[in-house]
Amino acid sequence: MILVTGATGNIGSALLKELQDLGVGSLRVLTRDVARAGFPEGVEAVEGDLARAVSLKPALDGVHSLFLVSRVGADAEILKAARQAGVEHVVLVSSITVQTHPHLGPAGENLAVEHLLKGSGMMWTILRPTQFASNALWWAGAIREHETVRVPYADIGLPTIHPADIASVARVALTEAGHRERTYALTGPEPITARQQVGAIAAVLGRDVPFVEISRKEAHRRMAAFLGDEAADAVLDVTGGDVNDELLKVRDTVFQVTGAPARPFRQWASENAVAFR
Repeated sequence: MILVTGATGNIGSALLKELQDLGVGSLRVLTRDVARAGFPEGVEAVEGDLARAVSLKPALDGVHSLFLVSRVGADAEILKAARQAGVEHVVLVSSITVQTHPHLGPAGENLAVEHLLKGSGMMWTILRPTQFASNALWWAGAIREHETVRVPYADIGLPTIHPADIASVARVALTEAGHRERTYALTGPEPITARQQVGAIAAVLGRDVPFVEISRKEAHRRMAAFLGDEAADAVLDVTGGDVNDELLKVRDTVFQVTGAPARPFRQWASENAVAFR
């Protein structure tokens, strides 16, 4: 039995589809509300909340492999509950900032979860993706309203990754041998700037999207309102304010693990055009 948490998220939903397409029969998802879950036929939905590890016992019963995104719930308690339930293998989505910006608070938190997993007694596979293509959804409201997209570091190109590629690597790690006790840094196929991302979305929409570069100070003011000061500074550092060669590096890990090339941002934009219309 494989348990997928976050099955309605950008990674989890893609992973669930891949596992179904592969014909994995024993497939379970965790949801806060079974009555409203709406998962496909053949997928067992079990109610539970990652913020309350005590609620996870029914979902973990009989599970041998667990897919988990770091820092979504009470990680220490989740891993303890998984070990006590007899889970053998955990595929954890962490962050590439663990190796590129270990001094930042969120990176330190991700590293702490990695250490907890490695010390849990369960087998593990750790995925460290870079910036998600789906982060472009932050601009969706402005684009739908035909407003100007305002972005700092407009011409810093990062090897942004399609969440479905993270899901593909997770699917392989969950279903094939040779990926336990491995850590994979994951990127997209090429660097792409914020200006180019907005251009790709505009091309899909078939219209111009107004765009302007703003200062870090203005961006921080906007982000801190919902992220807080520390998290806003961390996001600004890793999206342009404090980049380094390790963060900018394009890696072929997706291809090496899955046998398929990493998807470009323009594919993500095309697949998610409805969010910007």
